[in-house]
Amino acid sequence: MNLRHIEIFHAVYVNGSVSAAARALNVSQPSVSKTLRHAESLLGFELFQRSNGRLLPTEDAHALFADVANIQERVRALREAGRNLRMGAGTTLRISALPSLGLGVLPDAVSRFLARRPDVRFDLQTVHHDDLLRKLYERESDIAIASEPPRGVALTHDWLGEGEMVVLYRERDMPDAPPRLELSQLVGRPLISLKGSGPIGKLLSEEIDRHDLVLDEIVVARTFYIAAALVRAGVGLAIVDNFTAAASMTPGLAMRPLRPSITFDVHAIHLLDRPPSKLAAEFLALLSEEIERR
Repeated sequence: MNLRHIEIFHAVYVNGSVSAAARALNVSQPSVSKTLRHAESLLGFELFQRSNGRLLPTEDAHALFADVANIQERVRALREAGRNLRMGAGTTLRISALPSLGLGVLPDAVSRFLARRPDVRFDLQTVHHDDLLRKLYERESDIAIASEPPRGVALTHDWLGEGEMVVLYRERDMPDAPPRLELSQLVGRPLISLKGSGPIGKLLSEEIDRHDLVLDEIVVARTFYIAAALVRAGVGLAIVDNFTAAASMTPGLAMRPLRPSITFDVHAIHLLDRPPSKLAAEFLALLSEEIERR
């Protein structure tokens, strides 16, 4: 089976009829029927049986579909990568960043950079840690800004700076808070938990477990900016990164670093065979300055 056979088989399997497959692919019904028959001839078995005007997949077709679907997805990713390569040509910097960095650090860096280089264009998006690899492989982004590179894949990274976990809270809830807060001082207070929020959330969970603390986790927020919004709404306090806290600060809110401090690194991640361009390296140097200023 060649790719055309695979495309036709996939379309008929998913859409349930030759006519629907033809509409989905924007080709003629005879073309679909002919290609499908040719595929069955090459394979030596039927892929579909007709029943009440519909084509029902055979057991052999069901067995084949998982592999075909995987190939179709890879072809789609290849086409998407090609499209993004075309769109990313020239002076466009395509950068993904964790939502916490997209709230303040990244916009400030872009603003400063455009003041120097008004000819440059940016394609920016926020991305969660689990999607970093796909964004890079499909060329949706040239560089991902995150705290921890995915392991065991063809990626490399450059260190940009360091972040720190802080307690974000309403001043009225802790009016006499010391300059630094220990995790034990949060026991008994309503806490917005960040379990499952990537490497930084895991780092915090490990520290809580290490101190054998039981905190009153009344809400689980999967992203730091949602946690910050819940703090503003008076739901409780949250332990977030300093970038999120600084970007979320409004009258009545305050933040305190922890004692002992919990820090994490910030990296610029890219494919091993696609190092940053000179222009991208220039921007990353400025972004590093913004990170260190926080």
